[in-house]
Order: sequence, then C-alpha cells, then structure tokens
Amino acid sequence: MAGEKVLKSGEFLVNEVDANEVFIPEEFNEEQLMIAQTIRDFLEAELYPHLDQIDSPDIELMKTILKKAGELGLMGISLPEEYGGFGQDFVTQMLAAEKIGAGYSFSVAFMAHCGIGTLPIMYYGNEDQRQRYVTRLATGDFLGAYCLTEPGAGSDANSGKTQARLSEDGQHYILNGQKMWITNANFADVQTVFAKIDNDRVLSAFIVERNDPGVVVSPDEKKMGIKGSSTAQIFYTDVKVPVGNLLGKRGEGFRIALSILHMGRIKLGANVLGAAKKAINDSVQYANERKQFGVLISTFGAIKHKLAEQVIRTFALESAIYRVSRDIDRQIERIKAEGMDKGRASVEGISHYAVEAAILKVFGSEVLDFVIDEAVQIHGGMGYSAEMAVERGYRDSRINRIFEGTNEINRLLIVDTAMKRAMKGDFDLFRKAEALKANLDAIAEQGIAGEAYFAEKFRVIRNFKKAILLVIQGASSVFGRTLVQEQEVLNNISDMITDLYVAESTALRVKKLESMKGETATAIYRQMLDVLVYDSAGRIEKNGLDAVHSFAAGTEAANLGRPIRDLSAVSGVNVKDARRFVADKLIEDNSYKF
Repeated sequence: MAGEKVLKSGEFLVNEVDANEVFIPEEFNEEQLMIAQTIRDFLEAELYPHLDQIDSPDIELMKTILKKAGELGLMGISLPEEYGGFGQDFVTQMLAAEKIGAGYSFSVAFMAHCGIGTLPIMYYGNEDQRQRYVTRLATGDFLGAYCLTEPGAGSDANSGKTQARLSEDGQHYILNGQKMWITNANFADVQTVFAKIDNDRVLSAFIVERNDPGVVVSPDEKKMGIKGSSTAQIFYTDVKVPVGNLLGKRGEGFRIALSILHMGRIKLGANVLGAAKKAINDSVQYANERKQFGVLISTFGAIKHKLAEQVIRTFALESAIYRVSRDIDRQIERIKAEGMDKGRASVEGISHYAVEAAILKVFGSEVLDFVIDEAVQIHGGMGYSAEMAVERGYRDSRINRIFEGTNEINRLLIVDTAMKRAMKGDFDLFRKAEALKANLDAIAEQGIAGEAYFAEKFRVIRNFKKAILLVIQGASSVFGRTLVQEQEVLNNISDMITDLYVAESTALRVKKLESMKGETATAIYRQMLDVLVYDSAGRIEKNGLDAVHSFAAGTEAANLGRPIRDLSAVSGVNVKDARRFVADKLIEDNSYKF
C-alpha cells in the first residue's frame, strides 16, 4: 500500500492514476471468493424457495431467515472480531453487499440491519454500547433499524420535529415524536432514533429498544415492491431513554446521519450490482429457451443488443464500485495510522468519498432499472407474469432511486460536494478550469498516427475532464453563489461527471486486466470499453451543450460550444458488431461470467 497514488474524493476530475494502482474484481482472493460463494449458497438454500411466502408478506419468516444469516456469521462481515464479527476490509464488505443484492426484499432487510441498523452504534457508540448492542447485532440475536425520516422531513432530515428532554432526575431523555418509512420496523429489537434535545438546532442520536414503554409500531405499509421487507411508522410517546443510550455527543446526530447515508449510498451501489447480474442471468437463460418463428430469440440481433447493453452497463458499474472500495480501504488505514479509533476511522474513510458514493448510488440504481426493464422486455408477455423472477425484480428495483436520498438530491450532491472539496484545497479544480478557459482554441488533445489503444482511450477521457471543467467554470462565472438554484445545469454537470468516472474506472480495469491476462484473452473487454466510451462521449457532449446554452447565448455560447464538441469527440465504433461479440459470449455461457 505504501507509495500507491490514491486520489482524494472528486480529485479524478483533474488528476489520474495508473491502472496498476486500482483494484479490480479479478483480484479477489480465495477468502473473499469463499464468502461470496457462502452467500450464494445461502440464498439458494434458505431464501429462493420461500420468495412468494416472504412477499405475502410473512414477517416471521423474514425474521427467521435473517437470524439464520446471523448464525452463519453473514451479519458480522464488517464488524471487528472483538464484537463478534469477522473484521473484513471494505472491499470484502462491498462484495458481500453485491451478492446479497440478488436477494430481492431480503437484501433490503439484511442491508438495513447490517448497515444503518448496526453501524451507527459500531462507529459512534462507546465501549459499553458496543458490548451491549453490537455483539448481539453481529449474530442476529438483535435485529436493527434506523429511524431518521419523518412526515414533512424527508430529504431535509434536520428539519425533523421529534424531541427529547432530560428528565428531572437527570437519568433519562424523554422522547416524543414520529418516524416513518422505517425498514425492519416490525421486528427490529434496536432502533437508532434521531431527535433534537430541547431547543437544539441540530439532531442528536439515541439507542432505543422496541420494547421500551411508549414505543408503538404501526402495521406495515403496503408497497409497490420489496413487499417482504417490513416498512412502518413508529410513534414515541414519553419514551424514557437512559442517558447512557445517547449515541455519540449531544448535537452529533446530524453528522452521524450524514455519515451513515454516505455508507448506505455506496453499499446500495454494490447491492444493485448483484440484482443486475441476477436479472441478466434470468434474461439470457430465458432467451436461450424461448423460440419464436422456429428459432431461439437469443439469435435475434435486437435481443443481442439488449443482452449486451445489460452486460456493458453492469460491468462498468462493477468497475467503478471496486475502484473506490479499495480507495476507501486505503483511506481508513491512513486515518487509523494517525491514531483514530477503528470505528471512527472507518466512518471517516467512507464519508471522505462522498462524491463517488453519490455517483454510485445514482448510476447503480439507474443501471439496475435499465437492466431489469430490459429483462422484462426480453421475457415478453411472460415478463409481466408474477410467475417469473423478473416481475418481482422489476417492482423491487424502483425503490433504489428513492432510497438513501433521491437521485435528484444525489445528483446535486455530486457537483456541490466536488466543488466544496476543491474550495477546501483537496485538488486544484478552479485554477485549472480558468487556465482552460483562457486557451479555448487549443485545449483538446488530438490523436496521433499509430496511437496505441489505451493511449487513445485515456486521451479521450482527459478531454472529457476538460469539458467538465469548462462547464463548471462557465456556470460558476455566470451564476456565482446562485448556481445552487440552477438545478437543471447542476444535473447536466453531474451526469457528465458520472459518465467520466464510470468510463475512466472501466478503462483502468480493462487495461489492468489485459496486463494480467494478455490482449487475446481479454479482447471482449476492449469491445465493451469501446461501446461505453463511445456512448459516454455522446452524452457528455449533449449535457455539456445543454448546460452551456442554459447560461450563455450568441457568440459566447458558440465560443464555449465549439470546444465542448471537440473535447467530446471520439473515433467511430461498430457498435453492432461490438455488442454482438459481447452478447455471443453471454449466450454461450448462459450466465454472467465477465
């Protein structure tokens, strides 16, 4: 790890790393692969035979399966050994989250327990709280929930009305309020509840037990999807919370909430990856069985296009997920080396990569929506039948664009957080942007005769970065502090940044993979990268021009539009043949093996 170049959050906008310095999934070790196989086996044996019953819904059955997962140790993967866990690194945690993601509504209950239900206490609790709660959450003896959202206080979490006041004897906080959309509400033993003490402006956090007098859980909500997960309102009426159950410091609740949301966003990116791979397998296996006009539908070009595009977007998501996961591990180790407690070091390391977390949440949830929508289409009429797995997957997918902060909020966060990091001095965004603006006629790097494959790809990616900097500089100059109100322009920039990060992550993965296995063995990945970069260039040009014409007109718009077009230029690609090459391998393997 020593000597490796690790970019700070958002720094990819202005700097580069070598492919040898990123982690790719092909580097999983034997222990990590064993954990992944254990989860697959668990889903096959304990979950899949009962999906219809779970979705009926059967909360007791869901609770039973969760506890079986705890007995297997699956709930302790991210927790230190001293609290009953396995102390695995963040890459392994993300791999586990990916594999659990194929578990439909079970994955929602499981991830809520292991993530937002457990980690606030692990990361911010004192030793007594960790011993009392984390040790039992690690085994599934206790199940956990996270209670932040309130009626009228969704994305604006700090506007919540739940109140806590110190009792006259100073032994308890008296809690009153209401929470809604609480995952695991009807079976969680332990709740992390956010409330304001007295007239505080910011939240504090409390550990509350479900059986405490005054805690009332409503019947579960009826939902479009994830029907097997428990989602309900919880009411608190004069609940006496021991002062020893204040989590962290007074007024630290908002920070806890934000930190845990960063973690939830990035792990959701891994979760939906597992769901996407499951949907691809369902798609290709159906296409290899279903005949129309006397032939298998997997032989049709239109179906091959769908299958290939499912694979390319999923492969790109996977590349980005594991790139940042190793960066987080490195950041955690650095913070620990400076003397910080392991729990706090973990949350600080994850929170540092807030830009990438928001990217993966948005991109991942939209990749899954695309993949599962195409899965239904490949199934035709059968895809609309509740007999098929893709029908459940389609309904369950939709929540992911709302979970962990809506995609609209996260798009704004991508740009806002990156710009704030730059203003703090984490990387030199604005000076580089000004330099580009001063020399518009010569900023696009041009290809040279005989340019090597990866030299061409990374030249194009560097040009993407310049296009983004130009748009940020132009929008900032025109709107100044009111840029935050120009959400359409921020969305354009956010989508440009996302396309850049995903394309660069995929290019780094393919280059490293080729160095490991050789060009012949990895030719298919070049085809995937060709399509991805080609399509990304088109989207970056469109978003860049949309943004420019939203803040400039006439000569100024023309002067900015020309370099945006130059910077998003890319060589033509035979996307038909490239996609067919990818689809043919999927069809031959009859499952996702990329």
